[in-house]
Amino acid sequence: MKVHYECASCFLRQAKEAMNLATSDESLKMDMTEKITKLVCSRFHKGAVANFIGTEIHRIIKEDSGNNDPYNLEREKCNEVAMKFLPMVKNIIKRENGLESYLKAAIVGNVIDFGALGLNFDVEAKIIQSMNKGFAINHTKQLKNELDKAEDLIYLADNVGEIVFDKLLIDKLKEYDLNISVALKEKPILNDACVGDALQIGLDKLANLTSIGTDSIGIIYEQISEEFRERFENADMVVGKGLGNYEGLSEIETDKPIFCLLNAKCIPVARDIGVGKGDNVVLML
Repeated sequence: MKVHYECASCFLRQAKEAMNLATSDESLKMDMTEKITKLVCSRFHKGAVANFIGTEIHRIIKEDSGNNDPYNLEREKCNEVAMKFLPMVKNIIKRENGLESYLKAAIVGNVIDFGALGLNFDVEAKIIQSMNKGFAINHTKQLKNELDKAEDLIYLADNVGEIVFDKLLIDKLKEYDLNISVALKEKPILNDACVGDALQIGLDKLANLTSIGTDSIGIIYEQISEEFRERFENADMVVGKGLGNYEGLSEIETDKPIFCLLNAKCIPVARDIGVGKGDNVVLML
């Protein structure tokens, strides 16, 4: 996805929050702000790719502060919130039971996102609000058709906490007799899930876990490892969770079916897709 005009201020807002989490050194934060401002000024233009700029900003903060995981406490909070709401989500799935209910559960988990929504939003209210919504775009029928044909599926995970709900959907997808690989980040960035996070919730018992080989926000095809690039190319289909993966997947030219599951938490993504802010989406690219 290309940047929209609102993305510039969002980059700076997110950078401020990440710096405050990474260090208490005011002089260092001033130096980092200067560097990040120059980066945004030089890289932000019509046609620039959103998650590429965001990734560079967070790498600057991690490297210059020496804090490799500024969102560590927020990542723990994500897990706590997810586990609190898991029984309620399971009850809803039990009543409805079809694939759509599992997709909805996975997308509900996508609202636990401190990068898109900031640090002070009401997580619980967002989850409840999202659960009461249907799909603004619903390509579940197309997804089912591709699942019936596929043998190998790559599932691009998004955030810690969210993967608790992804686990429910992945278990459902196994009914299609698929070889499922869940792709996670090599190192922490924002509150994105890494391989270790998936191991903690036992996701390895349902699917193969793999790293994309880098710490990008979402997927940046030019930066993934050769090993993961080969997996990606050989997969029959791809399912990507969240805003960052939508931003990256929508920039990849491929003939393979790609589906994005997300809550359109910000206006630029909602505008890009053609839905309202806060809408739930099952989208075939």
